[in-house]
Amino acid sequence: MVLPNWLSAVTQPRSGISSAVRQKILHDPYYRFQSIAEVQLAASLGIQIDVNQATVDDWLRLPGLSIHQARSLVELSRSGVSFHCLEDIAAALGLPALRLKPLEPALRFCYYDPESTCAIQPINPNTASVEMLVQIPGVDLYLAKAIVQHRKQGAYRNLSHLQRRLALPGQMTAELMHYLRF
Repeated sequence: MVLPNWLSAVTQPRSGISSAVRQKILHDPYYRFQSIAEVQLAASLGIQIDVNQATVDDWLRLPGLSIHQARSLVELSRSGVSFHCLEDIAAALGLPALRLKPLEPALRFCYYDPESTCAIQPINPNTASVEMLVQIPGVDLYLAKAIVQHRKQGAYRNLSHLQRRLALPGQMTAELMHYLRF
């Protein structure tokens, strides 16, 4: 049986990429692209990485980026560095921009105004002062002092670690999660 042209185009994998891989790209947010063809497919499906809010896991989806490079980009972003174009990322990694050019379709460069009253500026509970902590909605003087006191036993690794050490209820942790960055 010969399929009509339009049907064969739908059923045949694009660019040699199987339908199973296509489904993984669409439904698995941690799927690591194995090739530039998969990066291009992901971009055509509307999947992009916001470079200024990307996590280490987001960066690791891209082929050719190491864990060290991903961590470096996230650390720079969290410290206030904004990436405006592919050349910014290349400079941060010490790489030629042409090497990263094939990844560009999957990258989105958004601008976030740090002075906006709408933007939450998360703080690090491992370094924040009591005065900084009490400015977070839901954090009173008692909790701020407890956060500072308990970190003397060692840095908080993440939100769940902070919750366990301070015995915070789930609702309070949910209220704090947008305001803290570790």
